This record gives sequence, structure tokens and C-alpha cells, in this order.
Amino acid sequence: MQTEEDKAHLLKLACEAAQNAYAPYSKFQVGACVLYEDGSIYTGCNVENASYGLSLCAERNAMASAVADGKYSGLAAIAICSPDAQLCFPCGACRQWIVEFSKNARIIVQDKDGVKEFSIQELLPYSFNLD
Repeated sequence: MQTEEDKAHLLKLACEAAQNAYAPYSKFQVGACVLYEDGSIYTGCNVENASYGLSLCAERNAMASAVADGKYSGLAAIAICSPDAQLCFPCGACRQWIVEFSKNARIIVQDKDGVKEFSIQELLPYSFNLD
């Protein structure tokens, strides 16, 4: 899909976004960068709340920013970074959100061995949908 350089750029933007995370409770900062087919890029970070269930994951934050800009389809890839974890995958709720906007999105993460890429279908093979 993207070149290794493209993936590295998305991961860099995700890692930069993680620096803005509001995570006073978990101390677990996460950043995400979403890429759309038209080349549009949006970033987000996790935002926690004392009522933990009201917290917002970085991935959903980035996708919500895209929706606020009129992007309802065309999600191509999402890169996720946490300086606090070796690998940072999207939670179940974020996986369902990703499927909402693309059944073909690529998930990009990085660990000490390098960049890893997965399809959303690999991470959520039986997603909920109304089709």
C-alpha cells in the first residue's frame, strides 16, 4: 500500500500526537495518524477523563477530526504510536470505528523489530455491520 517511507512518516506524526495526550490517570500516552485515499491526514491523541468510560482513544479522536472535516469514507490507513508500549494496537471499540469508515484500512504499528502492518479484517474479522 504505502511505501516504507510513507509508513514511517505516518508513525512519526502519530508519535508526535502522543506527546499531546491527556493521560493523567493511566500515564499511557497514545497518538494516531489517519490517512485518507485523497491524501488527507488527521492526527489525534488519547484524552482521559476521571470517569474512565468517557475517555477518548487516539484513534477515535483522529477519525472524529476527519469526520468534522467531512470525511465519511476513504480511510486508507491508521498509524498508532505509544512511547509507553512496545506495540500499540487499537482497542475493540476503535477497531469497530475503523471498520465503520473502511473495511480495507491498514493498521500500521512499530516495535523494536520494525514496522508491522495489518488489515483491519485481520484485527477484527467478524465486525458488526448492517449490510
